[in-house]
Amino acid sequence: MKAGLEVHQQLATGKLFCACPAELSEEIRGSFIRRLHAASGEDREVDPATAFQASRGLVYRYEVGPPTCLVEFDEEPPHPLNEAALDTALTFSLLVDAKWVDEVEVMRKIVVDGSNTSGFQRTALIARDGHLDVEGKRVSVATVCLEEDAARKVREADGEVVYRLDRLGIPLIEVATGPEIASGTEARTVAEEIGALLRATRRVRRGLGTIREDVNVSVEGGHRIEIKGVQELGKIQAYVDEEVARQRLLLGVRDELVRRGARVSDREPVDLTEVFRGIPSGPLSDVDRKGSRVLAIPLPGFAGLLRSPPGSEERLGRELADQARAVGLRGLLHSDELPAFGMTDAQITEARRRLELGETDAFVLVIDRSQERAEAALRRVAQRARAAIEGIPGETRDPLPDGRTRYSRPLPGRDRMYPETDIPPIPLTEERKARLTSLLPERPEALRSRLEREHGLGPEVVRQIVYSEQEPLFEELTARDHPAPLVVRLLFQDLPTVPVDPSKGSPFEPSIETLDGILSAVTAQRIAKEGIPTVLAALARGARDLDSAIEDAGLSGFSTEDLAALVDRVVRSNEDLVRTRGEGAFSPLMGDIMREVRGRRDGQEVAEALRRAIARVRAKGPG
Repeated sequence: MKAGLEVHQQLATGKLFCACPAELSEEIRGSFIRRLHAASGEDREVDPATAFQASRGLVYRYEVGPPTCLVEFDEEPPHPLNEAALDTALTFSLLVDAKWVDEVEVMRKIVVDGSNTSGFQRTALIARDGHLDVEGKRVSVATVCLEEDAARKVREADGEVVYRLDRLGIPLIEVATGPEIASGTEARTVAEEIGALLRATRRVRRGLGTIREDVNVSVEGGHRIEIKGVQELGKIQAYVDEEVARQRLLLGVRDELVRRGARVSDREPVDLTEVFRGIPSGPLSDVDRKGSRVLAIPLPGFAGLLRSPPGSEERLGRELADQARAVGLRGLLHSDELPAFGMTDAQITEARRRLELGETDAFVLVIDRSQERAEAALRRVAQRARAAIEGIPGETRDPLPDGRTRYSRPLPGRDRMYPETDIPPIPLTEERKARLTSLLPERPEALRSRLEREHGLGPEVVRQIVYSEQEPLFEELTARDHPAPLVVRLLFQDLPTVPVDPSKGSPFEPSIETLDGILSAVTAQRIAKEGIPTVLAALARGARDLDSAIEDAGLSGFSTEDLAALVDRVVRSNEDLVRTRGEGAFSPLMGDIMREVRGRRDGQEVAEALRRAIARVRAKGPG
């Protein structure tokens, strides 16, 4: 197999072609709608992905919040390109030794999902032919581009897709590698290295959704598949591995179809509505309840090849069902899973008779109130079945939470690009290169060495810091003289455990001042490090400030003297245990004390106080 990545990172430099703030907002002040029409590119050919999306006939609604401008509405020409964003893209290009273009030419790239009000995305090639050195292997960086982010999808229902304009126009650096990646593990490692280099510029946005990866995967004998919009770096390996398994399974199905001489004819769908009347529940109950039609097509030679083989979740039937869903159906039923859903053997036998099937033949059927839509679905299913005999069609797929993917649309082609006529070319001068070269940030490998040297941290901990979004926070908090191990605990152990607020739908992201205050409270012994998660949870629930959070968490008002008194009381109550077991009494007594003081005093402080108290009892001797 081989794979390549396209990494898209949002920049914290303001929007790319207007002065609107680049912050997300839940406040809505109005909306407007647009419809998508297929248009040709500069070669006068219509891109297949564009034609497919336009054929769906969807309405796109755009929600507007404060503030916004006519550039975002596509009712005013774009303003000059953001120079800070361009400098950031050029700086990254220098870090990967990519060759700058002579001048930046902004292009329009047709967007097929309605996520841009204009129907296209502005993008510009910045540099080419760079490379990364990752664990002894050189991976090429084919291109570095600067482009505008799309609008944020909010919901989709009943033929309407709703977007919010707050994300539209935020600058993105797009980094495309060559197809040299040879495994899912390597794909994740390369993505981590690109992410670290991007963060080294100190001009990238942090948080979920600010960096997204498109993963291109193919196996020998297969075709390039683009997995679009992976947001969790930790899942890249799973998506690559699952896609490799999917393609290999489908190639095995292809070989068997060829061996059988399978074929898919242009025969019109057969109406089986009358065959499947009288089913009281399940998808076929819609025949009697809603007047739905049941249409089917035969698949000669496909029997037994539509279901999942043992030990796999992938199957050709799922690929066919995705095509039915693409035109608005909930899916389809195929003969390898029947009889089921209330069907009888007699109904299946009659369906096979009407479809004129032999023992090695299969069939698929769809149920819908619209005969026109059902026929359109079966045409797409037949087309995908024909492609199965050839192998694996190239396509764009959406990532699913379990590491698998689902069909989205055909792969876009070159016919979706044409020049942006509203933005003049931007020459890249030697003076600009000299200025940015003199300001190059620290590379990840140098950063790793420095952190190990300055903080005495182990290589694995340092790797976790460097390849995470929290590295800038780690640097700033340790620069404020907080101990590195305590900062690591806060950022990588305690902060990720804070529950997501359902009303906000995003992880809790306290400010640098709040984190500084929490660490200072631990140093001043106002709270123990074990109390950090409780304080963070109180802040996430809406505590007014740090003092209120400590109070809400029940961690205030417990001094060193209070601890000493508690330890003495517990030890006196268990003197017989101490005399009998000596140091063996430490663990049970420590557990009793920590249940009362956890989060209010440091565990090491409690242990030292308890050991002193045990020693005093033992020194007194019996009685």
